[in-house]
Amino acid sequence: MDIDGKAGKKFDEHDRAILRVLLADSRTTLQEIGRAVGLSTTSCWNRIKRMEESGAIQGYTVRVDLAQIGYQDTVIVQVTLESHSEETLWEFGRALESIPEILEAFLISGDYDYFIRIAVKDTRDYERLLREQLYQIPGIRHSKSSFVLRTLKKSDTPLAAAPAPTRR
Repeated sequence: MDIDGKAGKKFDEHDRAILRVLLADSRTTLQEIGRAVGLSTTSCWNRIKRMEESGAIQGYTVRVDLAQIGYQDTVIVQVTLESHSEETLWEFGRALESIPEILEAFLISGDYDYFIRIAVKDTRDYERLLREQLYQIPGIRHSKSSFVLRTLKKSDTPLAAAPAPTRR
Protein backbone atom coordinates (compact mmCIF):
# COMPACT_ATOMS: atom_id res chain seq x y z
CA MET A 1 0.00 0.00 0.00
CA ASP A 2 1.24 3.49 -0.75
CA ILE A 3 1.28 6.41 1.64
CA ASP A 4 -1.77 8.18 0.25
CA GLY A 5 -3.88 5.13 -0.59
CA LYS A 6 -3.38 5.61 -4.34
CA ALA A 7 -1.01 4.31 -6.96
CA GLY A 8 2.24 6.20 -6.83
CA LYS A 9 5.00 6.82 -4.30
CA LYS A 10 5.34 4.00 -1.77
CA PHE A 11 5.84 4.44 1.96
CA ASP A 12 9.43 3.19 2.14
CA GLU A 13 12.16 2.65 4.74
CA HIS A 14 13.37 6.25 4.40
CA ASP A 15 9.87 7.51 5.21
CA ARG A 16 9.77 5.22 8.24
CA ALA A 17 13.26 6.38 9.29
CA ILE A 18 12.15 10.01 9.07
CA LEU A 19 9.11 9.18 11.19
CA ARG A 20 11.32 7.49 13.81
CA VAL A 21 13.47 10.62 14.07
CA LEU A 22 10.39 12.85 14.39
CA LEU A 23 8.83 10.50 16.96
CA ALA A 24 11.95 10.79 19.10
CA ASP A 25 11.97 14.60 18.80
CA SER A 26 9.54 16.45 16.55
CA ARG A 27 11.74 19.58 16.77
CA THR A 28 14.64 17.88 14.98
CA THR A 29 15.94 20.10 12.17
CA LEU A 30 15.83 19.02 8.54
CA GLN A 31 19.63 18.95 8.51
CA GLU A 32 19.69 16.57 11.49
CA ILE A 33 16.98 14.39 9.95
CA GLY A 34 18.90 14.24 6.68
CA ARG A 35 22.09 13.17 8.45
CA ALA A 36 20.22 10.54 10.48
CA VAL A 37 18.50 8.93 7.49
CA GLY A 38 21.12 9.51 4.79
CA LEU A 39 19.07 11.88 2.61
CA SER A 40 19.35 15.52 1.57
CA THR A 41 17.35 18.15 3.45
CA THR A 42 15.27 18.77 0.30
CA SER A 43 14.41 15.09 -0.01
CA CYS A 44 13.49 14.96 3.70
CA TRP A 45 11.35 18.10 3.35
CA ASN A 46 9.50 16.65 0.35
CA ARG A 47 8.89 13.36 2.12
CA ILE A 48 7.66 15.08 5.29
CA LYS A 49 5.30 17.34 3.31
CA ARG A 50 3.94 14.31 1.42
CA MET A 51 3.37 12.45 4.71
CA GLU A 52 1.64 15.52 6.19
CA GLU A 53 -0.60 15.96 3.14
CA SER A 54 -1.52 12.27 3.08
CA GLY A 55 -2.42 12.31 6.79
CA ALA A 56 0.33 9.89 7.82
CA ILE A 57 1.74 12.73 9.94
CA GLN A 58 -1.26 14.15 11.76
CA GLY A 59 0.50 16.83 13.79
CA TYR A 60 3.39 17.68 16.08
CA THR A 61 3.17 17.64 19.86
CA VAL A 62 5.06 17.38 23.15
CA ARG A 63 5.17 14.47 25.60
CA VAL A 64 4.19 15.38 29.14
CA ASP A 65 5.16 13.52 32.32
CA LEU A 66 1.73 13.30 33.96
CA ALA A 67 3.23 12.74 37.42
CA GLN A 68 5.07 16.07 37.10
CA ILE A 69 1.75 17.89 36.63
CA GLY A 70 -0.02 16.12 39.49
CA TYR A 71 -1.52 12.99 37.90
CA GLN A 72 0.27 10.25 39.83
CA ASP A 73 -1.93 7.29 38.85
CA THR A 74 -3.35 5.69 35.74
CA VAL A 75 -6.52 3.62 35.90
CA ILE A 76 -7.75 1.18 33.28
CA VAL A 77 -11.54 0.92 33.30
CA GLN A 78 -13.51 -1.68 31.40
CA VAL A 79 -17.16 -0.81 30.88
CA THR A 80 -20.21 -2.77 29.73
CA LEU A 81 -23.26 -0.84 28.55
CA GLU A 82 -26.92 -1.79 28.91
CA SER A 83 -27.61 -1.21 25.22
CA HIS A 84 -25.54 -1.37 22.03
CA SER A 85 -27.69 0.84 19.84
CA GLU A 86 -25.89 3.36 17.64
CA GLU A 87 -27.41 6.20 19.67
CA THR A 88 -26.22 4.73 22.99
CA LEU A 89 -22.70 4.15 21.68
CA TRP A 90 -22.55 7.66 20.21
CA GLU A 91 -23.86 9.31 23.40
CA PHE A 92 -21.47 7.33 25.59
CA GLY A 93 -18.52 8.25 23.38
CA ARG A 94 -19.55 11.90 23.44
CA ALA A 95 -19.81 11.83 27.24
CA LEU A 96 -16.32 10.31 27.52
CA GLU A 97 -14.90 13.08 25.31
CA SER A 98 -16.12 15.66 27.84
CA ILE A 99 -14.04 14.20 30.71
CA PRO A 100 -10.50 15.63 30.50
CA GLU A 101 -8.95 12.91 32.68
CA ILE A 102 -9.90 10.27 30.10
CA LEU A 103 -6.79 9.87 27.97
CA GLU A 104 -8.00 7.11 25.66
CA ALA A 105 -11.21 5.20 25.14
CA PHE A 106 -11.70 2.22 22.85
CA LEU A 107 -14.84 0.40 21.76
CA ILE A 108 -13.71 -3.22 21.99
CA SER A 109 -14.84 -6.79 21.39
CA GLY A 110 -15.06 -9.36 24.18
CA ASP A 111 -16.65 -9.37 27.62
CA TYR A 112 -16.61 -5.58 27.96
CA ASP A 113 -17.67 -2.86 25.53
CA TYR A 114 -15.10 -0.17 26.33
CA PHE A 115 -11.49 -0.01 27.48
CA ILE A 116 -10.73 3.39 29.02
CA ARG A 117 -7.41 4.81 30.25
CA ILE A 118 -7.77 7.55 32.86
CA ALA A 119 -5.20 9.82 34.57
CA VAL A 120 -5.94 10.65 38.22
CA LYS A 121 -4.12 12.35 41.07
CA ASP A 122 -4.78 9.54 43.56
CA THR A 123 -7.45 7.07 44.68
CA ARG A 124 -9.66 9.81 46.14
CA ASP A 125 -9.50 11.70 42.85
CA TYR A 126 -10.52 8.51 41.03
CA GLU A 127 -13.44 7.97 43.42
CA ARG A 128 -14.55 11.56 42.75
CA LEU A 129 -14.28 11.07 38.99
CA LEU A 130 -16.33 7.85 39.18
CA ARG A 131 -19.03 9.35 41.36
CA GLU A 132 -19.29 12.80 39.77
CA GLN A 133 -18.61 12.02 36.12
CA LEU A 134 -18.32 8.44 34.89
CA TYR A 135 -21.25 6.98 36.83
CA GLN A 136 -23.40 9.95 35.82
CA ILE A 137 -23.34 8.71 32.22
CA PRO A 138 -26.59 6.82 31.56
CA GLY A 139 -26.51 3.21 30.39
CA ILE A 140 -23.51 1.75 32.25
CA ARG A 141 -24.33 -1.82 33.31
CA HIS A 142 -20.99 -2.82 34.79
CA SER A 143 -17.44 -1.54 35.18
CA LYS A 144 -14.15 -2.97 36.35
CA SER A 145 -11.22 -0.76 37.39
CA SER A 146 -7.53 -1.60 37.65
CA PHE A 147 -4.81 0.77 38.84
CA VAL A 148 -1.62 0.61 36.78
CA LEU A 149 1.26 -0.39 39.03
CA ARG A 150 4.04 0.19 36.52
CA THR A 151 4.21 1.13 32.84
CA LEU A 152 6.45 -1.38 31.08
CA LYS A 153 6.20 0.05 27.58
CA LYS A 154 4.62 3.13 26.09
CA SER A 155 4.61 3.90 22.39
CA ASP A 156 2.23 5.50 19.93
CA THR A 157 3.52 3.53 16.96
CA PRO A 158 5.52 0.38 16.26
CA LEU A 159 7.96 2.52 14.26
CA ALA A 160 9.64 3.86 17.38
CA ALA A 161 11.16 0.45 18.14
CA ALA A 162 12.30 -0.35 14.60
CA PRO A 163 15.93 0.20 13.61
CA ALA A 164 16.87 2.98 11.21
CA PRO A 165 17.84 1.88 7.69
CA THR A 166 21.50 1.36 6.94
CA ARG A 167 23.16 3.41 4.20
CA ARG A 168 23.95 1.55 1.05
